[in-house]
Amino acid sequence: MEWIQGMNAAVNFIEEHILEDPDLDKLGKLAGCSPHHFQRIFTYIGGVTLTEYLRRRRMSLAAVDLKDENAKVIDIALKYGYDSPTAFNRAFQSIHGISPTQARDNKVALKAFPPIVFQMTVRGTQEMNYRIEKRDAFRVVGKRIALKPTLEENFKITPGFWQQSAIDGTIEKLAGMMDTDLLGLMGVSTCNAQDDWEYYIAVATTKEDDSFEEFMIPSSTWAVFYQEGPLLKVQELEARIVTEWLPTSGYEYANAPEIEMYYNPDPDKARYEIWLPIVRKGE
Repeated sequence: MEWIQGMNAAVNFIEEHILEDPDLDKLGKLAGCSPHHFQRIFTYIGGVTLTEYLRRRRMSLAAVDLKDENAKVIDIALKYGYDSPTAFNRAFQSIHGISPTQARDNKVALKAFPPIVFQMTVRGTQEMNYRIEKRDAFRVVGKRIALKPTLEENFKITPGFWQQSAIDGTIEKLAGMMDTDLLGLMGVSTCNAQDDWEYYIAVATTKEDDSFEEFMIPSSTWAVFYQEGPLLKVQELEARIVTEWLPTSGYEYANAPEIEMYYNPDPDKARYEIWLPIVRKGE
């Protein structure tokens, strides 16, 4: 399938430039999606983040280089992007469990992480509740925070942002402003083709409040996935959307924000939706 070919083309590009910082724009183009969505697809399908994958691959190659008795550890460290032997030693031990110097002993066991290969697998034994919905542009207001280029950093940023917004009264204040048919608290990720990635905690409203910022959600078609249960299952639902539904749906990511919609505050018995912006493939 096309999406598998695109992901494998991206992996081949990574391998060809394994000593360089990842070109997320290029990887996204090869995979047919935005840089942000590429990282999500890679993580959910591959079972490892892009950053961790690069670290494993580089340390696998470094272990081979260390078998050359004439090669200096500092030179190998510099080759794989580490400015000091200490940082290289820490990264190497995190993968192999031994130091670079110990790795030169032919009797020790090392770990190898071959290049990842994406393949089609048969899944879908568990049902998914979704609908396709078209909406005109609508206005949201809320509080925003800048996101980082890597998925790992953003997984740390957004939970803290929600926690702080609950503590400082932002969430309670926003909840009182809802006055449209979209009666849920939103997490809006603007991680599409734009340069600045941001995340909003917001609500759809016609009301004004100078303490909040306004953002327009563009007219889009959405695949809306509904689920009830522990809030910790949100990422599990996102993973299933990317790995099970999207590849065979006939749709692909659209250049629009992605929305999480939360309908009640109970983290153990939550009701929530994931709004995925989509277009038909080839359009």
